[in-house]
Amino acid sequence: MNDWGEIKTDWIDSEENNKNKKVKEKTIRDHHYKEVSYFHSTKHVYRRAFSELSLLDLCENIPFENGNSIHFLTAGNIDSLSFLKLILRKQHLDYCLFSTWCMAPEDILQFNTWLKEGKINKLDAYVGEIFPTTYKKEFEFLKEVFENNKCGRIAVFKNHSKIYAGYGSGFYFGIESSANINTNPRTENACITIDKGIFEFYKEYFDGIKSFEQ
Repeated sequence: MNDWGEIKTDWIDSEENNKNKKVKEKTIRDHHYKEVSYFHSTKHVYRRAFSELSLLDLCENIPFENGNSIHFLTAGNIDSLSFLKLILRKQHLDYCLFSTWCMAPEDILQFNTWLKEGKINKLDAYVGEIFPTTYKKEFEFLKEVFENNKCGRIAVFKNHSKIYAGYGSGFYFGIESSANINTNPRTENACITIDKGIFEFYKEYFDGIKSFEQ
């Protein structure tokens, strides 16, 4: 793992005599599922822990009060999902929606943990049109988590937006990010807004989405 938290994949090909062959992305992805589909990898846990600690340091003295907006520009060392974790440190959520083009198995597992722990009561997911076909196993895993927790809807459409929005007993919020809900070691921007209006704006739009998957 480098300083930006990128998970290297050179260990995945277990055939020592295959050094001269290029491992195709699909092969990497399929092998990766078998190893970590339902478990957090150590590298993933450490990277996200660093991500969350970085956010805590940045936001230590910033009040999460109605009308406040907090803007971030990060150098690839903070995960998109860690912004939601920051909200969950302040309050449990009665409702949350998320929108992303794609996501990793560990991210789905994190949502599953939050649902089982009661940190999120109801959850809606909005994913890109490529997700069910290009990320078949992640999509099946996501559907399994939603079915097991009876938590909300999954909608598939021509989507490239990266949004979280929700509310708990303390406040409503919206999170806008340039990053998908998976590792992306690049400069990204994000904004957390504490406001009921921004939640209602996103909730109304996504409620109107008609999913490709029925």
